[in-house]
Amino acid sequence: MRRGIVTSSRPTKRILVVDNEQYIQEVTKICLEFMTDWEVLTVGSGQECLSMAEIEQPDAILLDVMMPDMDGPTTFKELRVNPATASIPVILLTAKVQSSDRHRYTQMGLTAAIAKPFHPLELAGQIAAALGWPLPEQLR
Repeated sequence: MRRGIVTSSRPTKRILVVDNEQYIQEVTKICLEFMTDWEVLTVGSGQECLSMAEIEQPDAILLDVMMPDMDGPTTFKELRVNPATASIPVILLTAKVQSSDRHRYTQMGLTAAIAKPFHPLELAGQIAAALGWPLPEQLR
């Protein structure tokens, strides 16, 4: 599959996107794969996230806050308890990004929070900046 204007055939990073809305999963995957040479994995629940993260060992997780059954903060806590997933950086994708929420997320140990709805063409840059990764060439 040809990915945007990126010429590399091997992904440089792997991102796990966790959102119960199929549309958000698809938009995020398409955007990130088009704008970068990252591999994007998607799941629709906190429980699936826990399993996928342990098996696939992504470089980062983009985690929705509001999900049925197991919300983002609960999923994050479970990731931290498991030695196999404890060090994977987690970025919350949330509609709640007021300063008090950001402070609480930082206190929990989350890497960052990205506002939802997000601008699809800016998402890769926001993730790279939050994680200290080099910007993909086409975003420089």
